[in-house]
Amino acid sequence: MNNQKENKMGVMPINKLLLSMSVPMMISMLVQALYNVVDSIFVAQINEAALTAVSLAFPMQNLMIALAVGMGVGVNANLSRFLGQKDFKSVNKTAGNGIVICLISYLLFLLLGFTVTQTFFVAQAGPNETQIIEYGVSYLTICCVCSFGCFLQVMLERLLQSTGKTMYTMLAQGTGAIVNIILDPILIFGLFGFPRMEVAGAALATVAGQIAGAALALIFNVKCNKEIRVSFRDFIPCRHIFGKIFSVGIPSTLMAAMGSVMTFAMNKILVAFSTTAVAVFGVYFKLQSFIFMPVFGLNNGMVPIVSYNYGAQKKSRITKTILYSVFYAAGIMTIGLLIFQIFPELLLNLFDASEDMIAIGVPALRTISTCFLFASVSIVFISVFQAMGSGVFSMFISFTRQLIFLVPCAFLLSKTRNVNLVWLSFPIAECGAIILSTLGYRSLYRRVIAPLGDSE
Repeated sequence: MNNQKENKMGVMPINKLLLSMSVPMMISMLVQALYNVVDSIFVAQINEAALTAVSLAFPMQNLMIALAVGMGVGVNANLSRFLGQKDFKSVNKTAGNGIVICLISYLLFLLLGFTVTQTFFVAQAGPNETQIIEYGVSYLTICCVCSFGCFLQVMLERLLQSTGKTMYTMLAQGTGAIVNIILDPILIFGLFGFPRMEVAGAALATVAGQIAGAALALIFNVKCNKEIRVSFRDFIPCRHIFGKIFSVGIPSTLMAAMGSVMTFAMNKILVAFSTTAVAVFGVYFKLQSFIFMPVFGLNNGMVPIVSYNYGAQKKSRITKTILYSVFYAAGIMTIGLLIFQIFPELLLNLFDASEDMIAIGVPALRTISTCFLFASVSIVFISVFQAMGSGVFSMFISFTRQLIFLVPCAFLLSKTRNVNLVWLSFPIAECGAIILSTLGYRSLYRRVIAPLGDSE
């Protein structure tokens, strides 16, 4: 009788549970990766300067997503833990305060969109690349000023994930992606009577997709998420709840934001070779999302399971979830490795690659992809730290990987004046990350997981 009343995360067989939670998320992440790639494919048809501008916009966009996802992870982990403890008052308060946090985050990027975009592009491309700067400012200003859709979509989807309703998350993300894909060619090239907007059209298609996804996620939460019932008083900021969200969310945000710092630094290193090298780096990030996004989807399904069973003190369910997650992540990354090794030129030609882009891009894709299998283990362990409230260690690993290993290695290798050697910094950094994350997990297991009970 108790099992019928308990959330499925506490009673369903782990493999079945992980797949039921993760597969919808993996599908939605793949769709999201698809529309990111489609975005760049259409932009590349304008010219290489437009593709480079979108690539240079990535650090700021990644910072926006880092804040949205980081706060979402904080809400997700804490809300799932409160569900495991049957503390429904805290569940509702966490949901309400999470929405308040995402609205505050939007106001920050609204301000940035009106103030720093020009400076941001000049700092990366230099003042002489006027066409790239013009394209970039147009694109990024729209993305920042209309980012309320991004923040609301991510937070509302995390509320659905926290209670195990990942199918609804998939539908919301999928709808947003489809809206983006449909609008991209229409707004970029001016089809069906719309004006030709080029890069600005790509930005408008992106934010329209985010707003559509947010609207659908809101409907699903109101109509279908019966375990969360937020009233007006739950939106009143609570220091205790803010503290719990921030304790996981801030390290997660900083960890993801380091990707923005890393990308900005890599763009500065690569632009010394050519703007084509920067475009190749941007194309790599679009392509690798097809491989990494499903793993992130797997992790999004794993985090609430681990958090719920940590709150319910069920050690065996935690360890089984982690084991299955590592197995599936490694399988996905192996497929990605083979694709990048065998078909690099075909992948680059999706973006109307020039001869120079092919010459730089083929060795880049083959070299960087050698780190995929190592990354699979690190990504899972980092998410486990977040799920169990050890977000600071996740942040430490990410900081070390990207800003202690990767960027300095790339800078030193750039001194050889051989851009092909710069790509070696990625597998070097990933080797360091897997060592740190494995040692961290062993410590977490001894301190936190091992003392828990063994009940299913």
